[in-house]
Amino acid sequence: MGVATVIVVGAINIDYVVAAPHMPAPGETVVGEGLQIFHGGKGANAAVAAARAADVNSRVFLVGAVGDDTMGPQAISALKAENVDVTHVLQLSDVSTGAALITVDAKGENQITLGPGANGQLSAEQVERALGLLLPQANIVLVSAEIPYAAIAAAVRLAKAAGVSCVLNPAPVIPDIEQLLTPGILVTPNQIELRDLVRSLHRGAEVESDTEVASPPAVESYLQLLFQSTRMPVVTTLGSQGCAVMLADGMHAVGSYFAGQVVDTTGAGDTFNGVLCMHLAEGAPIFDATRAATVAAGLSVTVSGAREGMPTKKAIAHAMATYID
Repeated sequence: MGVATVIVVGAINIDYVVAAPHMPAPGETVVGEGLQIFHGGKGANAAVAAARAADVNSRVFLVGAVGDDTMGPQAISALKAENVDVTHVLQLSDVSTGAALITVDAKGENQITLGPGANGQLSAEQVERALGLLLPQANIVLVSAEIPYAAIAAAVRLAKAAGVSCVLNPAPVIPDIEQLLTPGILVTPNQIELRDLVRSLHRGAEVESDTEVASPPAVESYLQLLFQSTRMPVVTTLGSQGCAVMLADGMHAVGSYFAGQVVDTTGAGDTFNGVLCMHLAEGAPIFDATRAATVAAGLSVTVSGAREGMPTKKAIAHAMATYID
């Protein structure tokens, strides 16, 4: 691996987390533990994961927005402390910083409700201005979907036009995002997002019901449908089952990595995407990058908080030495 530059375009949030014995049903009040407050947001989290996994001279830039409340400067300071370049993080007036309300159950699974705040006001023009300055030095652009579609589309379009590798993390699957699944885009959905993307992209495709994640028999057919659109590797995370990669010669499984008791899965997908992109940017082949990302995600879930368990480059390398998928 070598020196690389990763640009992340995405959301910056403050996470308000309550650990509870189980997820509340509609109308149910569940008494959990005390409130914990963490820094989060899919874009910011992925940027931190990439920075921790980076070689000493590699760089990570974040393009996003916070509000003019007290939490905005704190979010920026936390990113600076992680060696994420925040030159292109805007502080917008008369709006709050994005917030995520998160319940974590006894199994470590999470349920998240977002209040976008400043993330919802990140414009295509602001993204274009930032990428116009950053793309000449970039190896890869990672775009997440907690920001407006226009901003996402601008990032994807400019990365492709500049010939810079672009990874799209469709979390969540917002309206029209399937229109961006064109040749040259590497897409990284989880099982739910995989199913929803196929439903949006191929209206006539036979897709499982809304109550299910994509089942093992369906994953391969869904991945093949996405690959037909992007002509690039499609990487889907499968929770405790690891992940799967679709290439021209078919689907390849990558086994999960168990680092210990699962405490909190919040941020595991962001860890996966950030580490995947940094390894790809530094020259790793797709399978090596995917294996490293899987190991990093496995390490991340053993600690409460989206970023608190994100591993360093050294920790990932140490775990990789004993990882057999």
